[in-house]
Amino acid sequence: MLEKKVKQEIQSAYSRFLESKELKARYGQKLMIAEVARTLGGIELDDEGKRNSDGHVCVVEAGTGTGKTVAYLLAALPIAKALGKKLVVSTATVALQEQIVHKDLPELKQHSQLNFNFALAKGRGRYMCLTKLDRLLMDFESSVDPNQGLYEDEMPQASEQSVKIYQSMMEAMAGNKWDGDRDNWPESINQDDWSRVTTDHRQCTGRRCSNVSSCSFLKSRDSLGSVDCIVANHDLVLADLALGGGAILPDPADTIYVFDEGHHLPDKALNHFAHHARLQSTTRWLDQCNKQVGIILGQISGAGNIDRFGEQLPAALMDCKQKQELIWPLFQSLADDINPDERTLRYRFEQGVVPETIQLLAHELSRSFDRLSDLLDKMIREVSEAMEDSFCSVPKADLENCYPVLGSWQSRSAAVQSLWVSYASPDNPKASPTARWFTVVESSGYLDFEVCSSPILASGTLSNRLWSECFASVVTSATLTALGRFDRYQMRAGTPPDSQYQVVPSPFDFSAAELCVPAEAVDANDAQAHSMALIKNLPKMLDESAGSLVLFSSRRQMEEVHESLPMQWQDLILVQGDRSKQEILVQHKQRIDKGKGSIIFGLASFAEGVDLPGAYCTHVVIAKIPFAVPDDPVEAALAEWIEARGGNAFMEISVPDAALKLVQACGRLLRSESDRGRVTLFDRRMVSRRYGKAILNSLPPFTRNIAN
Repeated sequence: MLEKKVKQEIQSAYSRFLESKELKARYGQKLMIAEVARTLGGIELDDEGKRNSDGHVCVVEAGTGTGKTVAYLLAALPIAKALGKKLVVSTATVALQEQIVHKDLPELKQHSQLNFNFALAKGRGRYMCLTKLDRLLMDFESSVDPNQGLYEDEMPQASEQSVKIYQSMMEAMAGNKWDGDRDNWPESINQDDWSRVTTDHRQCTGRRCSNVSSCSFLKSRDSLGSVDCIVANHDLVLADLALGGGAILPDPADTIYVFDEGHHLPDKALNHFAHHARLQSTTRWLDQCNKQVGIILGQISGAGNIDRFGEQLPAALMDCKQKQELIWPLFQSLADDINPDERTLRYRFEQGVVPETIQLLAHELSRSFDRLSDLLDKMIREVSEAMEDSFCSVPKADLENCYPVLGSWQSRSAAVQSLWVSYASPDNPKASPTARWFTVVESSGYLDFEVCSSPILASGTLSNRLWSECFASVVTSATLTALGRFDRYQMRAGTPPDSQYQVVPSPFDFSAAELCVPAEAVDANDAQAHSMALIKNLPKMLDESAGSLVLFSSRRQMEEVHESLPMQWQDLILVQGDRSKQEILVQHKQRIDKGKGSIIFGLASFAEGVDLPGAYCTHVVIAKIPFAVPDDPVEAALAEWIEARGGNAFMEISVPDAALKLVQACGRLLRSESDRGRVTLFDRRMVSRRYGKAILNSLPPFTRNIAN
């Protein structure tokens, strides 16, 4: 039960916040504060302060303009402090993360007078590794020494221009002008250049590193223990959970999570727990490892039992390579059956069932890579212990040089092993199956097979690793329901059935905008007729002096329509793909600011997370109902599973997904309480099909102008 003192603290903080900012209370915001407080305050504790009850997950759909960030922070911060728990706020995008850290939290602290501190948490990949940077510069300096001969594979991979960037980084670090955070570097950094100077947990020697006192990542991580609120992202939270929880972020049992942009969480989880590897690339990598074994052992020979384990390494590498070569013809045979006219050369195993011949070899491969991974893990432990042994005869610098190499080998071998375990093990008939497929790809001038597997639902993973383990969670977004129900989200995210589900209203007056299905709209199932109708009618529907957004589900149709419009209209249109998304938005706003018209042609990425308030967007045209592309292997496997259980995949998956995407697309119009405009749905199926009418009824309550 929520203590009266904490309840009063929340109410007082909200009153001070509104008064200080001269704002009026929003009904939806008040409801959300109450719902979050009720859920968190209703958790029962045992004698050790651990959660001793269920009903600890709160799922709130809060429409645009509700002020949901302030709502969940106002409710959760005082309760977390009172319970001695950490608050972890997780977002899906960098933009929202930065907004919370640089705007929302500082404003809340200033205007509510709540006493709390906060920090931003990022993964290792966002920080420069000083040891790798130093080694890279040393390698380059030795390579330009005319007195030293180099073999071809010893030539530095970085270009001279890249090295200049690295030298600037080193100078900035030495002069305390940069903290090693990629996001704080003043210029854009190419991903290939950055990847050479960052690291992961497998390659990092941690507190044993000679540069530990200057480590940017560890400095940032050390600060997290003393703060009340940590702002992270979904990927970092999932990475922590994959490591068992509490490895990067606080222990889940002592954490209240808030997942803002929570509709992205299931897809993020699927990506985290999927597996993939390329056959030829892995074989080539095993060869490269074999060539380097002698060099590495020569550098660290004598460190603990490293020689004993190292002697076994060539045989383990060769065993994996030979088994990889045995399985290649089996995939080659299946690849011959792929229709060459398909847009993506992909073979999907129906119902996730692979042929027995592949399953047996996959079992052998999983055992071989397990042995390799275990051997490398033992070598890493020996090197790690040797770094702490002051009597070890091997120089610490040599141990530090070899540690990340062995770490990267172990990480890759473990990843490949996980893939083959997935192919070797039949699915549990009581659980949802695994999607399995491979894609024909071209890599460095040769054909390869990228073999993949993925759960079709994240529900089991999230249920076991997050919902059941955390102290409490709040999930929020403007789009969590589909067709007015939470069923879709429950199925994909696995939120407990006893969770608190609530929809709070947006303060926007949706009747100020018009929702139109014009008489000229064509059934989008007829692709050619639909495109021709768009080409003919867009000039009539759009105002060439205003700001408009036209959303397509197909790049091909978008480009065809653009190229077929009169030149005077083409000059007004900014087409996704011609320039970066950010550049398109900047140019669009500049045109509107100058009193000119501007039209954006965009795909799915412009249907979500794009903020064009006021005159920047007064008309959103949605070309057709955004049904998912049918060739996605995970979605295809999910549909197959539902059909096999007697369900209707179209009505249970396709229609709810399309309804949610359509709500997101419509959400591009009204971005503030004073906005006005029109949404045009140019797909006759909205009124001619039963499912279209169901989708139509799930949209916000715009003023309707529907031509039957």
